[in-house]
Amino acid sequence: MTISRSLAALVVMAASLIPACADAGGQVDGQSLTVPYQDRWGIYELDLTTQEVAVIYSSPDMISFLDLTADGSRFVFSQRVGGGALEDEEIAVVESDGTGYRQLTDNQSLDVYGRWSPDGGEIAFLTMRNGDMDIFVMGADGTDQRQLYNSGSHDADIDWVDDQIAFTRDSQIWLMDAKGSNARQITDFDRAGEWGDANLPFGDYDPRLNPARTTIVFERLIDDSSPHGIYEIVALDVETGTETNLTGNDYSQGLANWSNAGDRLVYVVGAIGLEGQYDLYMMNSDGSDNHNITPDYFPTEFLCHRGMFSADDSAILFIGEWYQQ
Repeated sequence: MTISRSLAALVVMAASLIPACADAGGQVDGQSLTVPYQDRWGIYELDLTTQEVAVIYSSPDMISFLDLTADGSRFVFSQRVGGGALEDEEIAVVESDGTGYRQLTDNQSLDVYGRWSPDGGEIAFLTMRNGDMDIFVMGADGTDQRQLYNSGSHDADIDWVDDQIAFTRDSQIWLMDAKGSNARQITDFDRAGEWGDANLPFGDYDPRLNPARTTIVFERLIDDSSPHGIYEIVALDVETGTETNLTGNDYSQGLANWSNAGDRLVYVVGAIGLEGQYDLYMMNSDGSDNHNITPDYFPTEFLCHRGMFSADDSAILFIGEWYQQ
């Protein structure tokens, strides 16, 4: 599934012609399957066995940064409330069946990248409310919002596994204790922070700890010959510091998430060269069997963002967007 892009803007897509509540689909093993359409943005579930897709929650407002509790009961995400400006992006939660929507933050600052604590009792998130991007934490109901960590610089891209939080600081990967102490740098890419012609500086982004906390995967911007950036997905041994490149192609890719068994990774390919993709890919934890898992019946104008495994690893949960010019 591809969607053409230029350096300046997206080209006009057929999505602008899709009527409300339309479905688009095709055939899989002789069975007619469709992608349900309710609003422009939604949380979707792709069954890895049947290839069926279902919409769990849908909204006209932009959804980003999806995470699921360890028991699979609740989602946290950020949402551009009212379709407004960047500072209107707030943290929200919804039950895994799409009910019980609740907005947890409400201010004039960007709030994004919510991540559940291991027990589901708290949510770590990123906020600009103090002028730069800092790591905050709050109760699962939105109470007791407080700063957890502020390096004095740009902190981003958080992940929370057991008593460890991985994050990005100045285009490098860092680790700290869940209480916000003992922060230490994990990667040291020699071009980190250097701006080129891509959408971000060279460096390392979106760290994800495996369930055993022995390996971190992240994407590294290594080439700016594409305006989208060319990223390598890298696995880092936490104890030894040994890095292994898992992808080895020229794609704009990343936002990898581990299976709960720790044996697979799902990630998004956003672009290949100047050609936009927004497809879901999967590979084994060592980089083998790397392949596109986006069903062929998904229409061109349906874009996949932020893939992650369900609690039992039987499905991929992701943010779906019906592209509109």
